[in-house]
Amino acid sequence: MTDHGAHLERCIQLAREALDAGDDPFGSVLVSSEGSVLAEARNRERSLADPNAHPEFELARWAHHNLGREDRSRATVYTSGEHCPMCSAAHGWVGLGPIVFAASSAQLTDWRASWGLAASPVAPLAAAVVLPGTDVTGPVSPYDERMLPLHQEAAGRSR
Repeated sequence: MTDHGAHLERCIQLAREALDAGDDPFGSVLVSSEGSVLAEARNRERSLADPNAHPEFELARWAHHNLGREDRSRATVYTSGEHCPMCSAAHGWVGLGPIVFAASSAQLTDWRASWGLAASPVAPLAAAVVLPGTDVTGPVSPYDERMLPLHQEAAGRSR
């Protein structure tokens, strides 16, 4: 099995940067089939006042404009949180390759409910459901547990 640690570690750093900037803690890295980081992004929903400013969506756009079809299909998206359905769809339409995520949508849904927060307006569909032909790995321990305090901090700010 591939060691995903360095890329997931960077995703957590990007999630922390997002949180420090007032956004929800999500970060993502696009990695070539050779292991080189091609692009990275963090959540900017609040700072850009754009509810679609998810890092996975930004990486899908970047890949579409900067990579050929074959390179996109072999590139892996590492992310601190499992793709939402919007980002999964963008991932699929652009033809990106595998996804590796730290924390799952189900985990985030459970965490938010335990803190008394409102449910997401979008169903927490697993990326593998939206993208049945895509190799999806996650949640990956211990990185999922490391995302919990970041989301808890974000939840405390939104109360």
